[in-house]
Amino acid sequence: MSDVNLPGPKGRGSWINPQSRFERRRTEDDLEQVEGDDEFFEARRSVKTLYLSDETLSIVSENSSPDIPFRYSINPYRGCAHGCSYCYARPTHEYLGMNAGLDFESKILVKHRAPELLRDWLARPKYEPETIVFSGVTDCYQPAELDFQLTRRCLEVVLEARQPIGIITKNALVTRDLDLLRKMAVHNLARVTLSVTTLEPRLAREMEPRTSSPNARLRAISELADAGVPASVMIGPVIPGLNDVELPRILQAARDAGAMTASYILLRLPLTVRPVFLEWLERTQPAARDRVVSRIRSVRGGELSDSQFGTRMRGEGAIAKQIEQTFRVFSQKYDLDGDLPELDTSQFQRPRGSSGQLHLF
Repeated sequence: MSDVNLPGPKGRGSWINPQSRFERRRTEDDLEQVEGDDEFFEARRSVKTLYLSDETLSIVSENSSPDIPFRYSINPYRGCAHGCSYCYARPTHEYLGMNAGLDFESKILVKHRAPELLRDWLARPKYEPETIVFSGVTDCYQPAELDFQLTRRCLEVVLEARQPIGIITKNALVTRDLDLLRKMAVHNLARVTLSVTTLEPRLAREMEPRTSSPNARLRAISELADAGVPASVMIGPVIPGLNDVELPRILQAARDAGAMTASYILLRLPLTVRPVFLEWLERTQPAARDRVVSRIRSVRGGELSDSQFGTRMRGEGAIAKQIEQTFRVFSQKYDLDGDLPELDTSQFQRPRGSSGQLHLF
């Protein structure tokens, strides 16, 4: 565990670089040698975001987990500068030779060819249309999208093809693309889910340092709803002993903003998410640390994580049942317990591939 008294990087959820599962060597900072060096520690606090080119040849991922309600997803970026301390996607950076801590949120891989790859994927003769979800792993509206606009360009492709899509994000930047989403919603081809973890601005800044504020996300829901785009709220993750008491307030705020449905997922701490979250918890929420850890264990059979399908998203035990019951009661009270209608796949029009070649049939 890091020394919480040492200055850490500004605006980052993680202050550590946990050892990757695939590293054979382990290194540790010897900070005694630079004690009193203010210039060194100031530079240490300024961790700039580095964008790296990702030359992957695929853009659509296929999911086989029974806990995930969609088969296909698109992630234009690997890593996420939002810096959420709890992000379950952090260990994916280890496959790239980087770590799940600061590397995950400061070294972002950009799939520059995402729109062309998506076009070619949809143009395949054997493709049978079904909903594709943007942000199955990392947020497609993270800060990188301001510069690269890959999500918007992908939306232009799916609009042309009349391909139904869902979007999951915690960034109000999604409203930038209301012109495209509105056109898709008219044809029942789009829906958006905003993730709202807390209504407390300070907790949000500490836990999700580079995301939109809670109020901005609620405003985004209102703008989407006013534009006719079906909007939902996902309370994710629910952290026992920290934000679970906010469930009723978040659901009421979501209803007031115009959300049509709501869902939640319980905190997951797989692999190297665990040291990142625990370091963050001790550093920013010291008074709540023991309570939170104890309650996490209570919903995970005495452990800090559970990878079993069926229970990993909801947990087990009395506290998990209490969270589930609270959510059910208040989602019913605020009319957020229904299901959105299925998106329409019948309008799909196979697009021309990026080469420009016409289809023979």
